[in-house]
Amino acid sequence: MNKYDVQRSFLVLLTVLAVLVLVLGVVYLDPGTGNTQTAEPIKAAPSGIPADEPVAKVASVLSPSVVQINVSGVQQTPFGTQREEGIGSGVIYRPDGYIITNNHVVEGSRDVEVAFADGSTESGQVVGTDPTTDIAVVEVDRDDLPAASFAGTDPIVGQTAVAAGSPSGFESTVTSGIVSGTGREVPAEYTGGRQESSLVDLIQTDAAISPGNSGGALANRDGRVIGINVAYLPPGETGAENIGFAIPSSTASSVADQIIESGEATHPYLGVYLSDLTRETARRFGSPVDSGVLVEEVEPGGPADNAGVRRGDVVTAAGREEIRSSGDLISALRSYQPGDAVDLTVLRNGEETTLQVNLAESPE
Repeated sequence: MNKYDVQRSFLVLLTVLAVLVLVLGVVYLDPGTGNTQTAEPIKAAPSGIPADEPVAKVASVLSPSVVQINVSGVQQTPFGTQREEGIGSGVIYRPDGYIITNNHVVEGSRDVEVAFADGSTESGQVVGTDPTTDIAVVEVDRDDLPAASFAGTDPIVGQTAVAAGSPSGFESTVTSGIVSGTGREVPAEYTGGRQESSLVDLIQTDAAISPGNSGGALANRDGRVIGINVAYLPPGETGAENIGFAIPSSTASSVADQIIESGEATHPYLGVYLSDLTRETARRFGSPVDSGVLVEEVEPGGPADNAGVRRGDVVTAAGREEIRSSGDLISALRSYQPGDAVDLTVLRNGEETTLQVNLAESPE
């Protein structure tokens, strides 16, 4: 099993916050086993598509903007040097050659092959990656690409959702469903011990997505991209059917713009180790509430330490955002930049207080 297999175990990344949870089996949609396009008009669907076939119309509009990304490389194993290959998906972000995909699709690679819906292929270079959000940008030397249009508003539960990508190498595959939920955090018992903040603030959909869909598009009935597909819960392990997740387009476009501009994305940093507050930990720490985020450790000299945050504090709000879980806090912090100040509401010894934290840039 190599790094492009469907399941990876106990992958730990340094992210904005280290969320301390122990858990088991989400499947990332792993490959193979300036300038958001929100203002661009949606091109018309072919006139031959019946008016009562909205998914077919979305497919005709969206599919030319979705690509297959072929990744190959070598890996040193106990059996010697072995070549590994993987397949993922991507979404054309700008007509001048920039494509959004997932970090885990291109992780460890500098050069990839991009296959377009018209049958042509081009060599692509990885411009930059962001493990924190699991977004990456690939560039090809082509102009006038059919860039997707990205939605400028958040999706609503129940609206039509259409997924496009290359599951298991079947290029330009389209599936449909609805937006099943928003602001989702992949359940802790299914994250395989991972501590990745990309698994919060997600769009949940029942549109069927599978390995190889990574980096592909989730779109609304107008053909505008509302998310970048990133993970699903495997039915064989969870007993649940068609539970997939996508990174919101607002997050994807913001990170992509930073990568295109500077080659990397920056994120605010608190300097704390957290866990979700449970009834058991609430009793242990004498907390009067049983939801929120428990501060397990504070990094000496970090932003939280300088603001007076202490071990045992329970964070219940960040600015005006209520915090009920570590995912809520990570999601709330994505509205801030390094150098910004955020007011954290914390409970300490049963009393509520507000601490202003000057956020720093997340360390490498």
